Amino acid sequence: MMQLYTRIGDKGQTKINGNYTVNKDSMRVEAYGTVDELNSLVGLAASSEETWPALKEELQQIQQFLFDCGNDLATSNTKKYPYRMDLEPTKWLENIIDGYADEPKPLESFILPGGTRLASELHVCRTVTRRAERSIVAFNHYLEESKENNTYETKREESEANPSVQMFINRLSDYFFAVARVANHRSEVEDVLYDRSGKVFHLDVTKEDYGDLKE
Repeated sequence: MMQLYTRIGDKGQTKINGNYTVNKDSMRVEAYGTVDELNSLVGLAASSEETWPALKEELQQIQQFLFDCGNDLATSNTKKYPYRMDLEPTKWLENIIDGYADEPKPLESFILPGGTRLASELHVCRTVTRRAERSIVAFNHYLEESKENNTYETKREESEANPSVQMFINRLSDYFFAVARVANHRSEVEDVLYDRSGKVFHLDVTKEDYGDLKE
């Protein structure tokens, strides 16, 4: 029988790739733990009765990429454990976002998370993606400072962060925003408008501008 517990966590510590021990409140663990939380929420959205087959495939593929992101965030020595994420998953997301962007009517004002149950779940995924991104940025800054000061938490020199992870997570929040709007549109449910917004976006908004509508 496989033993599921190690008792290492009883002292507030955990193992990362390479069998190094770190504290559970470290920025590294916060980063990949938030990605794991996001992965669970994506699985919830994928299992929704409102999810159409192509979207389910997309969400399940995103789960695979998120696991790769978590692996890279938990890796401190790339000489022994090479990073898994590269630029291809981000390009894949961008192609999907471009396909979704023109389906609902163009945005003129801020919207609130809501509409259908599926759209609401996808907005939850979007906001947790943003939190994951903030955790990853903080962790990447930690790695930069540790390299300058030679103060690594593993007591060994650690590899530089994988920039493809932060890039993918940044683009992923755009994806969830786009597909949440599509979910409402396909169910013929209006996006929930922010009452005090007014018209803040032009109808000829470009795809470059589109990425800035969320944050």
